Amino acid sequence: MENYEVSQLNNRFFMKKIILSLLIWLYICVLTIILYCAVLLCAVLFYPFDKKRTLAHRQCFWWSDAVIALNPFWKVDISGLNNIDKKRTYVIIANHQSLGDIVLAYQIKMQFKWVAKKSLFKIPFIGWSLSLTKHIKLERGNFGSIKKVYREAAQWLRGGMSVLFFPEGTRSETEEIGDFRNGAFKLAIKEHVPILPIIFEGTGTAIPKGSWIFSAKTSAKLKILPAIETAHYQASDFAKLRDLARSVLENK
Repeated sequence: MENYEVSQLNNRFFMKKIILSLLIWLYICVLTIILYCAVLLCAVLFYPFDKKRTLAHRQCFWWSDAVIALNPFWKVDISGLNNIDKKRTYVIIANHQSLGDIVLAYQIKMQFKWVAKKSLFKIPFIGWSLSLTKHIKLERGNFGSIKKVYREAAQWLRGGMSVLFFPEGTRSETEEIGDFRNGAFKLAIKEHVPILPIIFEGTGTAIPKGSWIFSAKTSAKLKILPAIETAHYQASDFAKLRDLARSVLENK
């Protein structure tokens, strides 16, 4: 009898998690549809005056706030915002754990363009918003696409727009930071802009892997670290800069 009662309690508890998860995902979907409408409206109304889509990008700030605030499974801690000089242009680098990184990254409340895989732009509403805000599409394994990405990123940097890279190239399956690719660091040296390192912690469990059910509370952290100046680096020093940036993130 006791085992039966325990089983019943577990079943009720699991059902509550299913219902709550359904409500959270519905809420996120509705928010994302509203976000897309706001981004589209800004892109159309201010097209002649806002070629960089800065007003459209700003809509993602309230979306991020709302997604974080109303998910009872998430607790988010943000630090190091004072390390951002919004008058400067950066190559932003970050580790990558999950799609939760996208939500958290907007908490830095600055203008930037993502370098994101092309398939993300095909996702209804959120992907369409990425296209409207002129983020940079990367087609993995396509050398021509990679060259195009760096040309486009360089143009944005020269126009005073920061660019965000995930130098690991893909999401990490563990908390450990993977090897970094060279492109972001070559670009920072070439364009004479500093590296702004940011690190995500805990986002790997913020969105369940292989399931849609939120089953455990997650404490996620976003840390913005001091910028790494590149003025004294030569083009041939990209590996030194890459390794320094990785060690900074590892030792945060």
